[in-house]
Amino acid sequence: MRKVKIILLLTFLICFNLSSQENEKTALYSIAYTSLPSGILEIYQTTRESSSNVESIKTKGGYVACSPDGKHFAFYAKYDEKKTWSIHTVNRDGTNWKRLTYDKNMWDNSPTWSPDGKKIVFSRSYKDAKGIWQEEIWRMNADGSEQQQIKNINGGGPCFTPDGRIVYHSKSNTSEICIADIDGSNIRKLTNNSTEDWHPEVSPDGKQIAFMSNRDGNHEIYVMNIDGSNQKRLTHNDIDYWYPSWSPDGSQLIFSAATGKRREDRTIYIMNNDGSSISPIIVGGSQAAWLK
Repeated sequence: MRKVKIILLLTFLICFNLSSQENEKTALYSIAYTSLPSGILEIYQTTRESSSNVESIKTKGGYVACSPDGKHFAFYAKYDEKKTWSIHTVNRDGTNWKRLTYDKNMWDNSPTWSPDGKKIVFSRSYKDAKGIWQEEIWRMNADGSEQQQIKNINGGGPCFTPDGRIVYHSKSNTSEICIADIDGSNIRKLTNNSTEDWHPEVSPDGKQIAFMSNRDGNHEIYVMNIDGSNQKRLTHNDIDYWYPSWSPDGSQLIFSAATGKRREDRTIYIMNNDGSSISPIIVGGSQAAWLK
């Protein structure tokens, strides 16, 4: 009986060791982004062995957002010589591509998934009959049905909180970061200045918001508490930094940087959530989102 126990123990230790070795080879992180030279959505993955690979989703688009279960992407693509932007979904492996919005001469962009994965909220921009630029926020079911404008709020860059509220930036120019219920009620302004605060991203625990702002001259990455308090600048450079996205555990952020004059010169960077250890990871990429 004792020999049986020893054999079982040794078997367990061997299996545990093999499992640990296998886990060491698993991805440290995976992100989806737009490859700027081609416009194709791609997944970048790096492993504990310091190797990396890029997998193409074989479809053009931008502002990719990952569903809560990690199985689907929402993104926008352009039509009519780039005059019409539409929201789409696709499986993570590039299958089951669906176009969800079809309105001509509308710029539908910046999709975000509700915490339960049942709804998608997105931005819509267009010129009205008087030539005035409109910036609206819409919601729909994840299959594209029941599309409706959230009437009480205007702006773009929506993002859900874990409890189902929406964080967004108000209309351009002197835009502010705001938070509201999904029906547009209970609006609260979280920033208050005369510059541009854009693209809020709520941390996985719902306690912080990362965003981009040009309040200090050029666009930099900032972070604040969910109630707007304790606003901090994380990046310090003379180039523009865009589109922050949180890691699933909230310990890091990725963002894009305009490292050259051409659109293709943008680079995706990674840093700790306190702004330390900034390093480039992808040259020629933008609009990156961390995957679940």
